[in-house]
Amino acid sequence: MIGNWSVAHISARFGSVVRGPSAPVTHGLIAVCCLLFLTGPAAGLDPAYGSGDGLLAAQRAYFHRWGVVPAELFEGSARAALTPATALFVHGSWVHLLGNMLFLYVFGVMTEERMGRVQFTLFYLGCGYLALLGYAAANDGSTQSLVGASGAISAVLGAFLFLFPGARVTSLLPFLLFLPLRFPAWVVLSFWAALQWVAAGRADQGPGVAYLAHLVGFGLGFAFAWARFGRPTRVRSAPAPASEGENQP
Repeated sequence: MIGNWSVAHISARFGSVVRGPSAPVTHGLIAVCCLLFLTGPAAGLDPAYGSGDGLLAAQRAYFHRWGVVPAELFEGSARAALTPATALFVHGSWVHLLGNMLFLYVFGVMTEERMGRVQFTLFYLGCGYLALLGYAAANDGSTQSLVGASGAISAVLGAFLFLFPGARVTSLLPFLLFLPLRFPAWVVLSFWAALQWVAAGRADQGPGVAYLAHLVGFGLGFAFAWARFGRPTRVRSAPAPASEGENQP
């Protein structure tokens, strides 16, 4: 999941410069992720999956089927090779889903508008795949399933940082009594990336969040935007959020 942002929960609001952009891909990705979650065992809404231990077993089997299992990924199986793509649409909990979708909505709309629908779709899927692949390569002995869109969404954050560094972000800081403060996107997202870096170095001491997938995705997104667009876009106002997860990007 995008996250472990214990220092800043963020709400977002578009400024007058970015009024009413059309982002069907971003909205479609959110809709697909939400639909798959609601119909899967992680939501706990479908009685067909049972309850108690039966539900937990169904969730584990579901994550193993559609998520990335690093120890299996490089064995040459065609099914396993597809899992870094399918895992982008699977989430492990309500918090995991809502946190990721909030980030995608806030940053994806402007990024998609700048890139265009087709390019944004390929960018999202390609960077998401490579982010999970990078995590799996670094943890190739792990048998734990990895699910979530955070690798792809982190790439969107990286691209947003390059494309809209001056966009103003409204942040709610817990240690300042949740007073809304506005910062440039380069401050907020650079701080977020630094937190991921620190957390990745201590990943075995906390909850199972794939911080390395966040960093890989973020770096890929920034590099792609830099190589493709060459210069930032001038805007005065924009958004951003945060959250926390289990062994999920």
